[in-house]
Amino acid sequence: MAYKDLREFLRKLEEEGQLVRVKEEVMPEPHIGAAGRAAGNLKNGPAVLFEKVAGYRNQVVTNVHGSWANHALMMGMPKDTPVKEQFHELNRRWDLYPVPAKHVSTGPCKEVKITKNINLFEILPLYRINTWDGGFFISKACVVSRDPEFPDDYNKQNVGTYRIQVKGKDRIGIQALAFHDIAIHLRKAEEMNKPLRVAIALGVDPIITFMASTPIMYDQSEYDFAGALRGGEPVELVKAETANLDVPAGAEVVLEGEIIPRLRTCEGPFGEFPGSYSGVRAQCEIKIDTITHRENPIFENLYLGMPWSEIDYLMALNTSVPLYKQLKETFPEVQAVNAMYTHGIGVIISTKVRFGGFGKAVAMRLLSTPHGMPYSKVIIVVDEFVDPFNLEQVMWALTTRVKPDKDVSLIQNCPGMPLDPSSFPPGMHTKLIIDATTPVAPEPNPRTVELVRDPDQTAQWEEKIRQLLAGK
Repeated sequence: MAYKDLREFLRKLEEEGQLVRVKEEVMPEPHIGAAGRAAGNLKNGPAVLFEKVAGYRNQVVTNVHGSWANHALMMGMPKDTPVKEQFHELNRRWDLYPVPAKHVSTGPCKEVKITKNINLFEILPLYRINTWDGGFFISKACVVSRDPEFPDDYNKQNVGTYRIQVKGKDRIGIQALAFHDIAIHLRKAEEMNKPLRVAIALGVDPIITFMASTPIMYDQSEYDFAGALRGGEPVELVKAETANLDVPAGAEVVLEGEIIPRLRTCEGPFGEFPGSYSGVRAQCEIKIDTITHRENPIFENLYLGMPWSEIDYLMALNTSVPLYKQLKETFPEVQAVNAMYTHGIGVIISTKVRFGGFGKAVAMRLLSTPHGMPYSKVIIVVDEFVDPFNLEQVMWALTTRVKPDKDVSLIQNCPGMPLDPSSFPPGMHTKLIIDATTPVAPEPNPRTVELVRDPDQTAQWEEKIRQLLAGK
């Protein structure tokens, strides 16, 4: 099942018992952030829709992606689908790319248009997500920009998720780190001494949000990937009002403006996905000059903080699958990749071992991928019979397959994720590789052991017991 917009997905969540409505009036702080944290603490926590927010006129929804049940429903799968099955289904749909988007002349996002007296506070129920945030942050935006060197190249249009701090009624700050695609666009625009036009879509089809936070190649289209992950059904796009930018036709709100060249102002602190505040940095600013939105728009935002919260569910498999695809191209022996931990700062790779030292070679290939290079810090490589999504099996491999003086490697002075509080200076790190695979020739293995295998018919009995538990 594909959803045409956020509202259709919210209806599905409500039908499946994965959305709750808060009908009484709440304060923006601390209630919305606290509810986002609380929903993430619950097993299969629901989305939370606030119908009345004090001081504002529009609704807020949070935790839309914030559970494996919601994640499965986003993909049109039963809400109790196991994580590993969701991984393999995502991997299957990945190969449908590209499914070209459908361009339409207009859409719900154009119902209201504002070009004068821009005031974000009249449209968005803004609030601090965590207590010591330096201001009001928009944490779930799809930011659309184009390579100014190739302004008509659809495939060099980027849709990314970057944190946004509201600086005033028509000014926002945005974090564009050097390894983000938008940073390439910004660098080129500043070299031309031109502002970079952007369109910021809020409240979209959940698959588009999913793709906006997915590390794909520079000249691949997030929208065409979204069509693939929708099972082959294209997404509907409309042109922005002020630039050659494509935005989801069903978006709740679209903010249009330009990044002011070479202007940097203080941004942050912000409670980030590693579970710590990021501190204050000099970041670029956007001047908003046009807003379009639906009638009575719903403001979708997410909670992020100490894992696990909504952002971890959102970025878990959309980090794992691209890394798996990139490794698989070089090493077909790779069976699965679990990069669910802190946006791939921690990665577990399951692989067949072709020759001695193979596990380390696979890990080093990971560290040369566009995402693995800056993000991945702790890499664990296990045998093909170890499920990388089953931490009990991974711990078995660590405790029975690792000879620390031989199998643990440190690589110093590497690129790092600056939001990782252990990165010092920010953006530099030491990488850790743990090879927990079984040694094969010519690597010495002084002891050979016979693994205990599951008895015959174990799988059939698993299914039988599941049915008995379900009362069937």
